[in-house]
Amino acid sequence: MVESTGFRSTRQHMLRENKEYVSQTLMGGLSGFESPVGLDRRDRLRALKTGDIGFVHSWDINTSVDGPGTRMTVFLSGCPLRCQYCQNPDTWKMRDGKPVTLDAMIKKIERYKDLFKATNGGITFSGGESMMQPAFVSRSFRAAKEMGVHTCLDTSGFLGANYTDEMIDDIDLCLLDVKSGDEQTYKKVTGGVLQPTIDFGQRLAKAGKKIWVRFVLVPGLTSSEENVENVARICETFGDAVEHIDVLGFHQLGRPKWHEMRLDYPLEDQKGPSAELKARVKAQFESHGFKVY
Repeated sequence: MVESTGFRSTRQHMLRENKEYVSQTLMGGLSGFESPVGLDRRDRLRALKTGDIGFVHSWDINTSVDGPGTRMTVFLSGCPLRCQYCQNPDTWKMRDGKPVTLDAMIKKIERYKDLFKATNGGITFSGGESMMQPAFVSRSFRAAKEMGVHTCLDTSGFLGANYTDEMIDDIDLCLLDVKSGDEQTYKKVTGGVLQPTIDFGQRLAKAGKKIWVRFVLVPGLTSSEENVENVARICETFGDAVEHIDVLGFHQLGRPKWHEMRLDYPLEDQKGPSAELKARVKAQFESHGFKVY
């Protein structure tokens, strides 16, 4: 296991000598990962705190979606926000994920490191909210950096206070979701507060990290000219760290999951943005000097 300064390792018996421990291959979205089965709740919480295990929903290999090049994107379980347009409500609860050892995660990164280097790709942690498991993500990133692998964090920044400056050092790129430009709209969209996102973005910029801002355009919810202007002004506070802004049009691909989980879906009849609306929002961001996709 790769160690990282500042973390205490879970005692070895928790992961190797537990009488109920079983090594298994998780099928489907977690194929190839070793999962510690049989740890009691106390030991799991301790291992989560130290980063010896993480709770993972799924992973995949993709290109040009979650960062540059070919990437392994790991979707972690657990999220403190409840975004109205969430595509993956099945990632909200950490307990619904599968525990995966840090060793298994590092081995998976190592398996693909040559592919990552050949395509200028790397490892991306997403969610859920990746910041709910800072020790697991940060230790994985430290190991990736030691292999020369590019690292990317996909986050709302809502839990930025969980990240030390040392942890930020191992982030090459952040996909930062700026979900709205004022507290009232942010509360309506997510149930949370906006300021932590701003604070984290500014910390990233101060540390010299690159940011790709993501903004989900929902007609009638996030689309007002005032809200978009406020988002642009927030992005300006990140300075040259912002490489571009992705304007992501709302879609209904997540609706079946809400139905399957028997959740009340607040955007049941919501339509996506028109070409005209997308053009207006894109122009607003461009007027502030940003490259926009």
